[in-house]
Amino acid sequence: MKEFKDRCSQCAAVSWGLTDEGKYYCTSCHNVTERSREVINTGAIPNTKIQAINRGLKRKRKLEKGWDWYVCEGFQHILYQQAKALQTLGVGPELKNEVLHNFWKRYLQKSKQAYCKNPVYTSRRKTTVLEDNPSHSDWDSEPELLSDLSCPSFVESGAESQPEVHAQKSLPIIKASQSETASVCSGSLDGVEYSLRKEKGIVKMTVPRTLAFCYLSLLWQRETITLADLLRFVEEEHIPYINAFQHFPEEMKLYGRDKGIFAIESWPNYEDIYKKIIEVATFLDLPRFPDITEDCYLHPNILCMKYLMEVNLPDEMHDLTCHVVKVTGIGEVDFLTFDPIAKKAKTVKYDVQAVAVIVVVLKLLFLLDDNLEWSLSNIAEKYNEKNEEDKPWFDFRKWYQVMKKAIDEKKQKWEEARAKYLWKSEKPLYHSAINRSVVYKRREMVVSLQKQFSTLVDSTPAVEKKSPSSFQFSWTEEGSDRTCFHGHSLQGVLKQKGQSLMTKNSLYWLSTQKFCKSYCKHVTTYEESNFSLSYQFILNLFSFLLRIKTSLLHEEVSLIEKRLFKAKYSTTKKKSSRSRKVRKC
Repeated sequence: MKEFKDRCSQCAAVSWGLTDEGKYYCTSCHNVTERSREVINTGAIPNTKIQAINRGLKRKRKLEKGWDWYVCEGFQHILYQQAKALQTLGVGPELKNEVLHNFWKRYLQKSKQAYCKNPVYTSRRKTTVLEDNPSHSDWDSEPELLSDLSCPSFVESGAESQPEVHAQKSLPIIKASQSETASVCSGSLDGVEYSLRKEKGIVKMTVPRTLAFCYLSLLWQRETITLADLLRFVEEEHIPYINAFQHFPEEMKLYGRDKGIFAIESWPNYEDIYKKIIEVATFLDLPRFPDITEDCYLHPNILCMKYLMEVNLPDEMHDLTCHVVKVTGIGEVDFLTFDPIAKKAKTVKYDVQAVAVIVVVLKLLFLLDDNLEWSLSNIAEKYNEKNEEDKPWFDFRKWYQVMKKAIDEKKQKWEEARAKYLWKSEKPLYHSAINRSVVYKRREMVVSLQKQFSTLVDSTPAVEKKSPSSFQFSWTEEGSDRTCFHGHSLQGVLKQKGQSLMTKNSLYWLSTQKFCKSYCKHVTTYEESNFSLSYQFILNLFSFLLRIKTSLLHEEVSLIEKRLFKAKYSTTKKKSSRSRKVRKC
């Protein structure tokens, strides 16, 4: 009997098994060769070896068929990978092992998929539920997956490493019928049923909602990642989202209806994910989150400093932003802390709010009416020319030129990266197990053609992925076109009045003259043609940094102004009510 010791042509491994026909197949990648095993004397093969070969064949058949898995297990695996990615970004292990794990357990229980006496999987199928003890508590059980073989659970340390873990009860073992296992329409057991399921009061799990779970966990831990940062890290592929199913184990076969559940072909949207965050938190009936105090990263005073540095504005502006935060009351603990069980559950858009405060301060200083800001720039330019040795005054025009060039370059690179992005996954998706081989062959052909085309068009090596950072701009290195304005003075736009400083500009225009009624879904509308070019530039700059719509930032600016100028809004309300009374008479 000759041993086959050649390397596999697909994965280069030397690990061979035998098929029913006696041909060698690679146990690593399951590539079947044309080589057959040469047997000199069949009588010399003992029964034990035949049994061992049979066991190997059974394992291979089971691998080809795949595990019996449910859709919620797929989402659990995505959450697990996202939690691991967040951990590599510097988030503490408690987020994965405790917070996110408990949120997910609560969701499975609330949606009646696990940790309850009658899961939805047992209600509509002929299944046998095996339990060690009917009086056990599912909520206190181990965080195991629903099927016997699956991806690792969230909790890998702590309570599980203690001896008491053996005393805990595990989830009910669900035995599926043969017809379910051999599903032609989906790789998962419940793919078809899940895609058709519409239950009132149940928040159906989707891939975008995995980001809602991640953000809620980050908010509970008060981590230094905002929602805009989270979505940007997703876009930069530091956190699995697009084609996240590629990280599924090989045994979790995914096809048919599973494609519509796990395949995503659009980038996450800030407003959409924000709504899902409120939706998920309300559905889970979560208690009040830990307080957002002044020393927390999400407090507007800290975030304002961060975004002032990001957009290269003077450090002296931070005192003014802190004053606006204090006057408007948006820095109060009760205002900032998320409480899902409140009557009107809403969480603060911390990043958008901080940026809106900076926009209001810029309007207080420069008015942004396409006139005053340029007049003040002329004064600052003349002063800087005469006093080169002194601390330079902040020149709005020069800052505008520097930031316009920087943001245009960044935007162009971002648009090019989006245009070049390959939406198709490395792991091909197919509609049924029947056309699996055809899809894989087509995918291999496409990959081969892409490699050949890339070598012909561009021989330069691929650029390595940049390490994640909270900042998108760096202003430490000064150059002719990259002036750093952090140390510049605001004396050109401020004046001394007693012991306090006042703005030279005494005018201010409101972004929204009149707000919509309470039953209207939006606060105000934004049309660029109605506003100055300077204001448009400022909004576009910050909107690009946060990857949000300009109208969303304009709305937040209007809400800050409404709090800052309460008297002005109250007088307009009184005037309108008086005019109505006169008309009635």
